[in-house]
Parts: sequence; C-alpha cells; structure tokens
Amino acid sequence: MKAEVGVKLGKYYSNLKVESMLMKCPFEVILEEKEWFHYYKPGDYWITGIMSGILARLYQFSFSKPPTHQLKSENNFYYILPFLLAVHEVNRNSRLLPNITLGYNIYQNFFSARMTYEAVLDVLSTGQENVPNYRCGRQKNLLAILEEMDSELFDHISNVLSIYKIPQINYSVINQMAEQKNRFPFSYWMTPNQEPPYLAIVQLLLQFQWTWIGLLSQDNERGEKFKRCLEVLALKNGICIVLSGTVPEANMQTSAGETLMQEKRKMFSSLIKSQIKIILHRFLRNFQHRNISRDGISFDENGVPVSDFDIMHWTSVRNKSDAGVKIGSMVPYSRCTESCSAGYSKLVRKGAPVCCYDCSLCMEGTFSGQEDAAHCEKCSDDQYSNKKRDQCIPKSISFLSYKESLGLILAFFAIALSLTTAFILGIFIKYRETPIVKANNRELTYVLLVSLLFSFLTSFLFIGRPMKMTCLLRQTIFSIVFSVAVSSLLAKTVMVVVVFLATKPGSRMKKWLGKSLAHSIVLSCSGIQVGICMIWLGIFPPFPDSDFHSQPDHILLQCNEGSVAMFYTALGYMGFLAAICFLVAFLARNLPGIFNEAKLITFSMLVFCSVWISFVPTYLSTKGKYMVAVQIFSLLASSLGLLGCIFIPKCYIITLRPDMNTKEHLMMKTH
Repeated sequence: MKAEVGVKLGKYYSNLKVESMLMKCPFEVILEEKEWFHYYKPGDYWITGIMSGILARLYQFSFSKPPTHQLKSENNFYYILPFLLAVHEVNRNSRLLPNITLGYNIYQNFFSARMTYEAVLDVLSTGQENVPNYRCGRQKNLLAILEEMDSELFDHISNVLSIYKIPQINYSVINQMAEQKNRFPFSYWMTPNQEPPYLAIVQLLLQFQWTWIGLLSQDNERGEKFKRCLEVLALKNGICIVLSGTVPEANMQTSAGETLMQEKRKMFSSLIKSQIKIILHRFLRNFQHRNISRDGISFDENGVPVSDFDIMHWTSVRNKSDAGVKIGSMVPYSRCTESCSAGYSKLVRKGAPVCCYDCSLCMEGTFSGQEDAAHCEKCSDDQYSNKKRDQCIPKSISFLSYKESLGLILAFFAIALSLTTAFILGIFIKYRETPIVKANNRELTYVLLVSLLFSFLTSFLFIGRPMKMTCLLRQTIFSIVFSVAVSSLLAKTVMVVVVFLATKPGSRMKKWLGKSLAHSIVLSCSGIQVGICMIWLGIFPPFPDSDFHSQPDHILLQCNEGSVAMFYTALGYMGFLAAICFLVAFLARNLPGIFNEAKLITFSMLVFCSVWISFVPTYLSTKGKYMVAVQIFSLLASSLGLLGCIFIPKCYIITLRPDMNTKEHLMMKTH
C-alpha cells in the first residue's frame, strides 16, 4: 500500500514540477537539466521549505561544464511528507484560509552550504535560471521560508533572506537563539532552545552510577560545544569520558531517521494548523498570543518555545531498525570499578582517571554511611565506629566499679587485709607489756600498724565512679599514709643503730636514746610529704575527667592528676624514703640487740621497692580502670609485704610460742 501511494504521489509531483518549469520565463543562458529533488505546487500564496534528507557528493567546479551532483536517496519521500500533508490539510479546511490557496516550493540542500545557497537563489529568482532581482512573468507571493538547518546552515540562509526581509522560520534545533535573534531580526523559531541540560545529564549519570562512559556528538559546531561543556562538568563530578568522538552529521541509520521524522511531522503539522505559512512579520512577532494548538505551547521572554525533554534508551537491532525503549528497573552497568560500599571510602589510584579507584576501609573512629564516599567522616567524641565502619555507636562508660569482678576482688582483699591488720594491732595492744612488743619502740609499732591499716582502707578511694572529693583525696592520702609507714620503719632502723652505738664505752649516743628521736624522724619525714601534697592541692589539684580517645569503644571516667609532675614528685619522695630505709636496715641487719628488726625491715623494704619500681612502667602502659587496678594492686601488695615480713614472725611468737616471749629467753639469745 505504501509503495502504491509513493508511486502515485511521485507521478503527481513530477507533473507539478514540469508545470512549474513551463511557467518560468525563457532566458538566454541554457544549462543542462539537473535533478534537484525539487517539489512545487502553485497557489495564491506559497511557502518555501529547505530541508536536509538526502546525501550528495558534490564535485568541484571545472568552469567547462555545468556542476554535477551524485545523489543518494533513501526514503526521501518521508522527509517531505509532513510538509505536503500539512499544506494539503490547510487548503482542504476553508476556515483556515478562506478563498486563498496555499502553495509550496520544497528544496533539498543535501547537508551542503553550497546547495543551500543555490536553493535560496532559486527562491529569489523568478526566471528560469537563478538570477536574483530579475522578475519575469508571474508574481511570486512568497510568505515565508521554512527550514530545519543547524547553526551553520541557518546563518547561510539568514544572510541572504535578511536583505529581502523575508521571514525565515526554523523548526530544527538552534543554539544561541538570543544572539542570532539580534543578528537576524527576521528569523523565527518553532522549536525550543534545546541547549542540552548539562547538569541534569550529569545528575542522571550519577543516579544510574554511570561513571565510565563514551561520548559521541555530531561533527559540527553544536556537537563540539556539547562535548566541551559536558566534559568539564562530568570531570568535576567524578565521571570519566573514556571515548570521545564525532559522527558525521548525515551518517544516520534510515530507520532512526524515520522515527525522528515522525516526531518532526507531528510538530510541523501542529505548527501549520496553529500558525497559518502568518502573512506579515507583525503576526510572526505576536503569534504566541494566537496559539490554538491542541497541546498548547509556552514561550519565554524572548518568544522562544519552552523546551521539554524525554529520556529514551535507543536500541539498534540486526535488521538496521531502531527502537526507543523506556528505561525500566534494570539499569546498564557502566563503571570503571565496583562501587565502594558503606564503611569504605574511595582511594584514587595513582596515574589513573578520577573514577578509577580502590576501596579503603575507614579507620577506627571514622565511618561512611553511603556508597562511593569521597572520605570517611569522624565519629563524635562520645561515639565509635562499628566493625563494618558504616555507622557510629555510643560509647559505654568505663570505670573501676564494685559491680564488676575486678573491683569486687580488689575490694575483698582490701577488707580482708584491713581486718587482718586490725587483728594484729589488737594482739599488739593486748600483749603490749610483753618483751617482744616493747622491743624496738612500741609506739613506732603502733604507728606502723595504723598507717598500714589506713593504706589498705585507702584502696576504697580508688574504686567506684570518680568524684571531685575522691579525686582530691585518693593520691594525697595514699602518699601521706605510705610516707608515715616508711618513716616509722626508718625510725625503727635508726633506733637499732643508735642503741648499738650507745652500748659502746664512752659513746655520746646515749643522749639520743628515747622516744624523741623516733618521733622527730616520723614527723619530719612524713611532714615533707604533707607539704608536697598541700602544694599539689593548692596549685594543681586533681579533678574528675573523661578520656574519649584512649579506648575506641569506651569513655574512661578517671581522675586527672592535675599535675603529673607533682604526682611523680610525691611518688618519688616516697621511693626516696624507702631507699634510705632499705640502705640503713641492710647495714644494720647483723648488729646485736634485743630482737633486732633490721633483718625483717631489710626484707620488707626489698619487697616494697620491687613492687613500686615495677608499678611505674605498668601504670604508664595502662588506661582507665586497669590503670587504677594496677595502683590498688601495688598499694595492697606493698602494704602486705610490710605487714607480713615484720609482724607475722612476731605474731607467731606471741600467739603460738609464748615461751619465747620472755626477757630471759631474749637475753639468752642475745648473749
């Protein structure tokens, strides 16, 4: 059916062409007849159409013979069919142009500027040949020229028509409409300014995660501008263009051309019905107010139709046909690398395009909650990242509590040792008149036992949630109590040495015998530590603090020592007293005397110093509740060392061997 219609219309329009040739006036110049693919229909008024639908190979002028063209036509009829049908519908409807017949004059320009100029000159020439401004025979009532040229060929037509003030109506895609409107005031556009929405295109690519793409454009000015603008914006958004090329403007599949022509036919038909090709420029300038189309057309401030865009996925099949397919739920994959899942960030490969990257797991304390994150975000101080690094979790509060096993164990030993010390103190008070208790200054023994009792009880200041009062007292009381204990041991040792020296004939050390020397040693040595602690509390007092960074998943509640220097000064002074006590006791361990305690003191101070020397590196290498547990353990262990080494042997004699707790036995042992 289509073939029959094509043959009939072809014969009809061939006859019309012959009729048009006969109507032209003879001219002196005679040229060889050439096939122009030129269609003509007479009328009272007529419009001219210049369109591109045929490829032509144009040979160079030789000036010895007329120019020749080698034409290649495929389905040329479908390119002009919208034009012909629109004019036919106008002439058939008496309401559109009453008593007026509309004619047409259609040319093919073969995508060539040269043939475009020839077509325009033929329109302007009323004779048989193309001689502008030469009028012979009939009067041409030309209303307007309709064309579908791109920017370059549009300029060629406008340069000529602007001289004659003939309206030029374009229904193709033209960029820079505002600039061309100023240059060619007699030009009008029936299509929107289809400047590509570059940002929308980039957002669409990012939505489908197409970051590894190829870019093909028409081989003309519009195509070059499209590539140039899109490439810059794509690279800024991490989209790599790995293939960039041009396609000749006329190199199109026939089937695709047919599909596009169907859209053009709808648009052109609507244009003719709504804008009838309009007689004067004043009508053209105000035609947006006379729009009667079915779908409706809106215009911007420059009188240019507002564009609307559709997204289609064109697919070519083996039979050279094309089909527009709506993009469904399955989106094609176009990426250089796999997406980085949540919890990872992009790591750009050295020397590779920006969209080719590796995935790096977020560091501890950071997270990324989306795919292809440029970098990992840092969690807040009170949160930490989970193992997947895709979200932040609130940190748990950590301190040495009575509710956990470590705190309970330490508290149990502190109570047990405190009760043991109190029991030993009770024994020594009960048997205070026995020789073994009275030996080596009974008052110093009581001071030592009381200080050890307080040292065990001091452990409870370190267990529990750090408070302002406990932070102020824990280190200072610990330092003072231990200084009193070590001072009393030092006083005991010094008294052994003084007693030994006083027994020598003519010795002046007898005047130092008595309680005053021992009390002076305890008060002076422990008083220095009290002074250090008072300065510490007055200038840099300890305070409750929270450590957010030492452990990734915990907030450590602890006591900030205020001044680390003052803390180690107090600890160092206590170590200094212990070292002096150990040295004096070691030198006096073999001196004769009634129940010489120098040996016991030497061994106890050896244990004491060993514990606190090992405490320092262990304390520095731990954080939070474990650091507190280390100090409590050192406190309990060193106090237990003093208690066990000095008082366990005496308690054994007092309770189990009372026969050894007599003056005669001691005198005999000394002798």
